[in-house]
Amino acid sequence: MPISFRKSRGTLFGILLASNMVLAGCQALPDVPNIKIPPVLDRPSQPNQPSQPIPTQTPPIVRAPMTLGSLEQEIKARWRVFPGKTGVAVHKIGSDWTVGTRLNDMFPQQSVSKLWVAMAVLDQIDQGQMSLNTPVRVGYADFTMFQSDIKARVERDGPVTTTIAELMELAILKSDNTANDKLASLIGGPEAVRRMLSAKNLSGIRFGPGERKMQSDIAGFPWDQSYGPGNRWFEARAKISEATRRSGLNAYLANPVDGATPAGMSQALGRLARGDLLSAQSTRHLLGLMARVTSGPKRLKAGVPAGWSFGHKTGTGQVLSPIATGYNDVGIMTAPDGTQYAVTVLLSDTTASVPERMEFMQSISRLVGAYHNGQ
Repeated sequence: MPISFRKSRGTLFGILLASNMVLAGCQALPDVPNIKIPPVLDRPSQPNQPSQPIPTQTPPIVRAPMTLGSLEQEIKARWRVFPGKTGVAVHKIGSDWTVGTRLNDMFPQQSVSKLWVAMAVLDQIDQGQMSLNTPVRVGYADFTMFQSDIKARVERDGPVTTTIAELMELAILKSDNTANDKLASLIGGPEAVRRMLSAKNLSGIRFGPGERKMQSDIAGFPWDQSYGPGNRWFEARAKISEATRRSGLNAYLANPVDGATPAGMSQALGRLARGDLLSAQSTRHLLGLMARVTSGPKRLKAGVPAGWSFGHKTGTGQVLSPIATGYNDVGIMTAPDGTQYAVTVLLSDTTASVPERMEFMQSISRLVGAYHNGQ
């Protein structure tokens, strides 16, 4: 307990006080407030100072060399104090181990699923059915909701002719929904993407009905192509009651049509990195696009150690206060010695602030770096 000094009223009192201080073996401390100390890993709480977990504050990374077991423990320590349904997977590419949390639960992918559209298109390119330079016409009938560079061009200039390569770049680098849905339509729509996933034995990964239907169903109202231009979809959504929107959102979260498991996602990324899914040229093309992604710079990427390379794809779902959904980042971390790790963080729903979500993701990629450097 802190010691409060009062003016001495006698020599005897001063002697007794000095004796007590010597016996206690400590210095006099100034008055301080009673501070609750967050839990520290592998250290019990001190008596009379009960630890109270702070839901959105992640524990510090331990500095001792990590084993695989301690990596998993550290991931789970952060996962336990983060609010909402969260899945994490770390897979060392070329090995047989994957560690994390909720490894086999389904989580919304949102724009992470654009990886599978690109992969399905590249697979058909590998089969000689088209090329990256194949011309594609994009018009008003191709519009989806949300921001889109290609949609803005059509609104400004009228229907435009572009290429598969440009549409894929927009879809992966900028999460352009109009570009992505147009690519899917070129190969036969969502069912063609699902056939690719099945043919490649990519288990634990679903593909939804396309952005227009999926996002409208989540918001609780049917899609109409008249919602494509500008912000008309948002204007239509604003007229939907909160109860209807919450019902649609809850149904989606309970059984996401675009769901993926953290284990399935990391295994798929590992196979992509090894060149098991596409030709060497198509593999390089997709990994090159992932390395150029600029979205989510403060998610997993911000925790990747200096000197490492990182390619990834983000995803972000709708928000219905206080719940944010589908806040995701998945990627491939490559150490300077060439060792690779597939890292997946999927947030199904959370009440954490954006900075807190970013901090959680950064802590996972930092742990991967700490594990690798500590071996």
